[in-house]
Amino acid sequence: MIATRLISSSLALAGIAATAAEPTLKEVYKPHFHVGVALSTASLVGPEPDALALAADQFSSISPENALKWGPIHPERATYHFGPADAYVEFGERHGMWIVGHALVWHEQTPAWVFQSESGGEATRDELLALMRAHIQTVVGRYKGRVQAWDVVNEALNDDGTMRDTPWRRIIGDDFLEYAFRYAHEADPDAELYYNDYSMHLAAKRDGVVRLANQLKAAGCRIDGIGMQEHIAMHFPGFDEVEASIEAFAAAAGKVMITELDLDVLPRPDNIFDADISRRAEGNPALDPYRDGLPETVAAAQADRYARFFKLYVKHADVIDRVTFWGLDDGRSWHNGWPVRGRTAHSLLFDRQLAPKPAFHAVIQAAGAARP
Repeated sequence: MIATRLISSSLALAGIAATAAEPTLKEVYKPHFHVGVALSTASLVGPEPDALALAADQFSSISPENALKWGPIHPERATYHFGPADAYVEFGERHGMWIVGHALVWHEQTPAWVFQSESGGEATRDELLALMRAHIQTVVGRYKGRVQAWDVVNEALNDDGTMRDTPWRRIIGDDFLEYAFRYAHEADPDAELYYNDYSMHLAAKRDGVVRLANQLKAAGCRIDGIGMQEHIAMHFPGFDEVEASIEAFAAAAGKVMITELDLDVLPRPDNIFDADISRRAEGNPALDPYRDGLPETVAAAQADRYARFFKLYVKHADVIDRVTFWGLDDGRSWHNGWPVRGRTAHSLLFDRQLAPKPAFHAVIQAAGAARP
């Protein structure tokens, strides 16, 4: 029997209304996998005590939304800003959490100077490799033995499974991933190393990720798992597609992580069905229908879909190591600003007052089931 409790005595102290006799996410999923949350820099350094209390109470793992990405932590060639990242790691250690580093090599949120030579012009292959190694050694080395796992490379593939044409690839070549994984393992041999991407339900992308994992292993690189971002919506992706990818990635790399889970209920403009942060679309009232709150029928439908996904994850708990929500609550969801700025998102398990939504209760109940 799962022990029940208040949502949190710490939340009560923080002035947040608690729900009586409700188990926590980390309690009910402990037999299956870690349940994680991505923490914003504002929550960590603000600080935002109510948000941090909820995160500590409900989750057994954390990821940083931005604190460990290249731009925020290494904005200039000779400058590192470790304050938010230090606060992030210290928070995880204080609460005994599985701490994830995100992300070492990515084409987004990386300053332009990274790809430029100090002498002017575009960096050479050797210059960029040296910089990559120095960055990874500095960042991973600082948290060696404290951060348990790293998203080493993020979003290196197109949706058709081909290599994305990024400055990393153009300057170094396709083998930039091999170097990134080697450098990360060198910096902390005990940390787990992952590849992370979105739209992982697509068959062509699935095949591309399997090829990538096999190429890394053939090159002698350590890869411990594949991260499926899972930015889902009410009508996509299909459960069968997601299940096929879970099985394929487990066969190729061992562990599977659901790394950036949220469930967008807002209309998608211009047939945008991926999670490419560079996309932007013009807003209009029809694209922001729930400014005054989520209707009960929509909240119920969201709860049911969340529950079905968690039943699928429980079914594959032998290979799924972690399920992480991309944000703590609706007010902190990235969907408030993407792909249309200024909308009112309702994508997560807690509302803007940090109160549990119907989706929270549905996910709690799904912990004991295994059929989507």
